[in-house]
Amino acid sequence: MTTTTLAVLVPLLPFLGAAAGLLLGRRAPGFVRPLAVLPTFAAFVLAVVVAVDQGGGRAIDAATRLTPTGSVPIELALHLDGFAVLVAVLVGLVATCVQLYSTGYLRDDPRYTSYAALVSLFTSAMLLVVYSGDLMVLLVGWEIMGICSYFLVGHYWETPEARAASLKAFLVTKLGDVPFLIGLFALATDAGTFRITGVVQAALTGGIGHPTLVALLLLAGVAGKSAQFPLHTWLPDAMAGPTPVSALIHAATMVAAGIYFVARLLPVFAASAAALTVLAVMAAITMVGSGLAALAQDDIKRVLAYSTIGQLGYLSGALAVGDRGAAVFHLLSHGAFKALLFLAAGVVIHAAGTNSLTAMSRMGGLAKRIPDAYWTMTVALLALAAIPPFAGFFSKEAVLSAAEHTALGESQVAPSGAGWTVLIAGLLTALLTAAYATRLWLLAFRGRGAEAPDHGRQPFVMNAVLWVLAIPSIGFGLTAGHLGDWFDGRALTPAVTTAVLSTGVALVGGLVTYAAWRHTSALAARTPMGAVAAHPEGDGGLVEEEAIASHAEVYGSIASAPDPADPGRLLLGPLHRHAATGFHLDAVYSALFVRPVLAAAGLVRFLDREVVETYVRAASAGPRWLGRAVRRAQNGNVQSYLSALLAGSLVLAAAVVVLANVTAGS
Repeated sequence: MTTTTLAVLVPLLPFLGAAAGLLLGRRAPGFVRPLAVLPTFAAFVLAVVVAVDQGGGRAIDAATRLTPTGSVPIELALHLDGFAVLVAVLVGLVATCVQLYSTGYLRDDPRYTSYAALVSLFTSAMLLVVYSGDLMVLLVGWEIMGICSYFLVGHYWETPEARAASLKAFLVTKLGDVPFLIGLFALATDAGTFRITGVVQAALTGGIGHPTLVALLLLAGVAGKSAQFPLHTWLPDAMAGPTPVSALIHAATMVAAGIYFVARLLPVFAASAAALTVLAVMAAITMVGSGLAALAQDDIKRVLAYSTIGQLGYLSGALAVGDRGAAVFHLLSHGAFKALLFLAAGVVIHAAGTNSLTAMSRMGGLAKRIPDAYWTMTVALLALAAIPPFAGFFSKEAVLSAAEHTALGESQVAPSGAGWTVLIAGLLTALLTAAYATRLWLLAFRGRGAEAPDHGRQPFVMNAVLWVLAIPSIGFGLTAGHLGDWFDGRALTPAVTTAVLSTGVALVGGLVTYAAWRHTSALAARTPMGAVAAHPEGDGGLVEEEAIASHAEVYGSIASAPDPADPGRLLLGPLHRHAATGFHLDAVYSALFVRPVLAAAGLVRFLDREVVETYVRAASAGPRWLGRAVRRAQNGNVQSYLSALLAGSLVLAAAVVVLANVTAGS
C-alpha cells in the first residue's frame, strides 16, 4: 500500500474501533477490550510506518474534492510533513498506552464500553487534525474532540464536580471556537482556499488582507483549546474525569491541537508582528501564573494540570518567536513525560485510597508500596523539571534557545521584544517548575500524611505502561541531534547560555523547596500538630486548632492553614491564598459574565411569566367565558328552550313597538 493509503487508515482504524465497540459492547462484552486496544495499536504501528516512509523529507500531499461548494472548495486532503508524522506517532503511542492502562484502571467500571469507544473516537479526531491538509476537515476533528472531552470529563456524572467540569470545559472551549471559526472563514476568503498549503503560500506572498485580525481571531480558539490565558480555567477542573482521560487530553489530544494548529499555520501568524507579540505576552502570563498556581495546589492532579498549562505556555512561546521546530519538539517530549506523570498519579491515587483521594497532604508510605510508580514518576518529574539528560531538558532548551536568538535580534520572523518576554518568563517558569515538581515528589512519596490501607498490587498492565512511557521520557531528548530533517532542518542541540541558566535556576528551585520542606517538617515535628499527623487515630481536633494558631505567622491565615509540612505555603507566603484559587479568575468571570447572564435570564423568565403569559391568559379568557355561556344555554331542557324563545319573542316585539313609536313621533 502507498503511504497515503496507510495514512488514511491511521485515523480510520480507531474510528471503526469506536463504532464496533459501541455496537457490540452489550451483545458481546468480551470483545470490548480488544476493540479498544487493537485498532488503536494498529493505528500507532501504521503511524510509525508512515513516519519512516516520509523520513522527514519533502511533504506528501494528496486530495480529493468532497463536494462542490460554489465558492471556496472543501477537499479531503492529507498533508504529511515531518511535524505531522511525528505528532501522529505520539498520539498513537499515548492513546495505546491509555487504552491498555484503562483495562486495569477501569476494570470494574460499568460504563467502560462507552468510555473505551469515546477514547478511540477522541484519538481518531486528533489524528484527523494532525494529518488533515484542509482547514474545514481539520475543524471536524477539532469539534469532535470538544464533544468527546465533554463526555469523558463527565464520565463520573453522578458527582456534581464531574458534571460541572464537563460543562465548563465544553463552554469555555466553545467560547474560543466562535472567533476561531470566523477567523477560518476570513482566512479562506483571503487565500481563496481551505487547503493548508494554499493558505501558507498566500501568507508568504502577502495574500492575506488582514493578517493581524485573522491571527487574533484564530488565537482565541487556540487559547480555548490549548488552555492558555485567559481561557485556561477549564483544564484544572477537568481533573474530575478518570485519570487516563487526563493523560490523553494533556499529553496527546485536545490541548496539543491548538499548538499544532499554530505550528502548521505559523506563516499566517508571522505575517503580523502584533499577533506574535500578543502570543508572547499570553505565553508569558500563562507560564508564570500556572507555575505559581501549581506550587499552591494540594490535589496531585491539579498540580499536573497547572503544569500542563505552563508547558503549553512554553510551546506558545516558541511559536511566538517563530520557531515551530522547537515548539513541536517540546510538544513530543512533553507528551511522553506528561502521560507518564498522569498515569503514575493514577497508580498513586489508587494506592493511597480511592479515586477521590488526591490530596498530597493525606498521602504517606507509598514509595515502598508502589515502586514502579515511584521510580517512573521520579523520572517524569526530572524530565518536567528539565534536568539533564532527561527529555524535558533538551526540548525546553530548544525553546529557550530560540527565544534567546530572537531577543538578540537574530530572528527575521519575530520582534526582539517577544523574544525577551518569552526568555525571561521561561527562566522564571523553570525555577517554579522545579519547585512544584520537587514539592509534589516530597509530599506524595515522603509526606507525613496518614498511611492509607493497602489495596494490593496494581494490575500488571498499569505498571507495564509506566515503564513503556519512561523510555522516551529518558531517552527522547538524546535524539535531538538526529531529528533535524523532521524539524525544518533546524539543529535542536542546547545552547550553552540558556542551558546553564535554566539548569541553574531549576536546581535552585528544587533545593530551596527541599530546604523549605525540611524546615516545615522539623517545625511540625516539634508541635502538637506533628503528633496528630503522625498518629491520626487520636482525637486531635482541639490540639490541631492550637497548633495552627501557633503557626499563624508562618502560614498566613488560621482558617486556611493545612498540614504545616507543605513547603508551598512557606515559599509563597501571602501569595499562596490567591495562587491556590488560580488568582480568582473564575470569580472574575463569574462577576463579569455568569452573574449578568443569570440576571438577564431571570429578567426574561419574569417577563415571560408575568407579562407574556398574562396577555396569553387574557386572550384565552374571553372565548372561554363565551363558551361557558353558550354551554349553559345548550342544556337539553325543552322547557328552557321554549322559555328562551318566548322571552326573545317578547323582547323583539317590544323593540318593534318602541321603534314604531319613535318613527311615528318623528
